[in-house]
Amino acid sequence: MADLLDRWRSAARGAGAGSGLTSTSAGEQLLARWREPHRHYHTVAHLTAVLDVVDEHADLAGRPDVVRLAAWFHDAVYDPRAAGDANERDSAALAESVLAGLGVPAPTAAEVRRLVLLTAGHTVAPGDPDGALLCDADLAVLAAPSADYDRYAAAIRREYAHVPEPAFRAGRAAVLTGLLALPALFRLPPLAARWEEPARDNVRRELAALSEGSTGAG
Repeated sequence: MADLLDRWRSAARGAGAGSGLTSTSAGEQLLARWREPHRHYHTVAHLTAVLDVVDEHADLAGRPDVVRLAAWFHDAVYDPRAAGDANERDSAALAESVLAGLGVPAPTAAEVRRLVLLTAGHTVAPGDPDGALLCDADLAVLAAPSADYDRYAAAIRREYAHVPEPAFRAGRAAVLTGLLALPALFRLPPLAARWEEPARDNVRRELAALSEGSTGAG
């Protein structure tokens, strides 16, 4: 976790945070959230994967350290039983509060909050490269090789183990259908060129499996 804490401190400093000791404590508290036992996909591994995409394509962002901070906070609050976009709203509020406590300028903290809220629906306005990079990084798993995608889908199911199978299938299908309805899953040209079609193929394949399982269960 030392490497992740270094990455956290670097991003926080780049966004204007003050005390290194306070920043380290905040990073440790965030990592504790990402390690909560009810998480199976929304884990430190997901955080690391998002950060890796942001780092790889930081040249496409206007303020890459702000995007990195948004990555740290985007699923910091994650309760599978929460309704609607409550997790994103609570994560955004946490971001603004923690960053203010670290001395990050209020406009920067507000921008991190805005970026976190975008991950609720992954709808990004034109001319928003920072929002596009965060959302593209968050959805990168959709374009994974089929075996990795299937492990992702299985991990999501474990996070929703409290939901009966028919209700889960219906809810998951609604989420996937909403993703397919987006004009594009990925907005930044270098990522869209590599990931758009594999991602849509994976999502359609999962939708078909959900439908077949529902039919079989009936």
